[in-house]
Amino acid sequence: MPERRTVALVTLGCARNEVDSEELAGRLEADGWELVEDAGDADVAVVNTCGFVEAAKKDSVDALLEANDLKDHGRTQAVVAVGCMAERYGKELAQALPEADGVLGFDDYTDISERLQTILSGGIHASHTPRDRRKLLPISPAERQSAGSGVALPGHAPVDLPEGLAPASGPRAPLRRRLDGSPVASVKLASGCDRRCSFCAIPSFRGSFISRRPSDVLGETRWLAEQGVKEIMLVSENNTSYGKDLGDIRLLETLLPELAEVDGIERVRVSYLQPAEMRPGLIDVLTSTPKVAPYFDLSFQHSAPGVLRTMRRFGSTDQFLELLDTIRAKAPQAGARSNFIVGFPGETADDLAELERFLSGARLDAIGVFGYSDEEGTEAATYENKLDEDVVAERLARVSRLAEELVSQRAEDRIGETVQVLVESVDGEEGAYGRGAHQAPETDGQVLFTNGAGLSVGLMVEAKVVGTEGVDLVAEPLLGSLGCGEEAAR
Repeated sequence: MPERRTVALVTLGCARNEVDSEELAGRLEADGWELVEDAGDADVAVVNTCGFVEAAKKDSVDALLEANDLKDHGRTQAVVAVGCMAERYGKELAQALPEADGVLGFDDYTDISERLQTILSGGIHASHTPRDRRKLLPISPAERQSAGSGVALPGHAPVDLPEGLAPASGPRAPLRRRLDGSPVASVKLASGCDRRCSFCAIPSFRGSFISRRPSDVLGETRWLAEQGVKEIMLVSENNTSYGKDLGDIRLLETLLPELAEVDGIERVRVSYLQPAEMRPGLIDVLTSTPKVAPYFDLSFQHSAPGVLRTMRRFGSTDQFLELLDTIRAKAPQAGARSNFIVGFPGETADDLAELERFLSGARLDAIGVFGYSDEEGTEAATYENKLDEDVVAERLARVSRLAEELVSQRAEDRIGETVQVLVESVDGEEGAYGRGAHQAPETDGQVLFTNGAGLSVGLMVEAKVVGTEGVDLVAEPLLGSLGCGEEAAR
């Protein structure tokens, strides 16, 4: 009988990383590895790192060091780094962090079982050498699908795999293994990005934009529904570009209604939308299709035109407000969120005031604010006119305070609304909570129920908002709504 091998996956960063971890889990399970939840119970701890900003990189290093400590008093024999930070830094990370027994890049994912077995057996697998992944695909999006077969695209595992390569669930099973029992799951729509924002390094290590086939997205969604998933969230670096390399930039408008019709799926959510690429037809589909959440995760980043141009982005306060007005004219209860960078090189006091004007008028449900810091390899890192760190910190604190006030006010605006809530937790001590259509997992707050009687995880419930706790809503389930799976009134 073959030796029992156990592995635990520790995931940091965004929902895209979560999808990648579940693909790695599917590959490992198909090759006989036993997946365990606690890294201390595993022979190998695989840490899926984030390499986006300094804070995320620090969290990734801390997670690797914490896993390494388990070698002294746990079952763990090896710690392996994968993910964006491992891909971005490769050998440099391996040299700076000898506690990691292996640093694997995206090209290692298809052979992940063999790599881990080598490391577990005491062998050495050379850490990969980072390269600019934008150069691995043709410049023309139309030429990428045929060329992409030889490029590692985490989270793009095909559907309809041969028997034995994925968990048994009929012919549609993808190379993916769920790592939790949540009624919500992310589905990768595409990978990479063709935009060249001056502050962002992601395209260099995630590569150019390439879409998944609609049939694979649909097949994976059907499989997830069979696993009990009620809501899928479509993720990529830029969902508004979906289909451009497949010959149809409006493909998302066609795909969304098909996903919403999958048996068992009660809500489809789209994340990561670029304001400059929003189309009237896409807004129409997002605001009028049953079971598609009228939810707009718009990447504004700033609103002062001069700062946006320096960021190599487009728009202005008035253009962004007009976009939000257009959305709300079609769906008054639509959710909207965004992230913003303050203290960007050259940002003036007038620019900051312009951003505050936008925030005050935008009525966003969730706002993330970050202070600018140099990211190596980015154009912005070479800019002059850098602001002093204390100035950046002061502006970050100022705008964060404003953001906190505004999202609390926006939550209060929703008192009296009827919302459809997907129940995500029912606990005798902590009560029951879930999320409305305007709330994405992890980032946008939640709905706390006044009464959890009759509620169960995965149930879609209509409720009336009766109060708030900061950004969170307090809601009372409506009589007769328990067990309903119809779309909420828009």
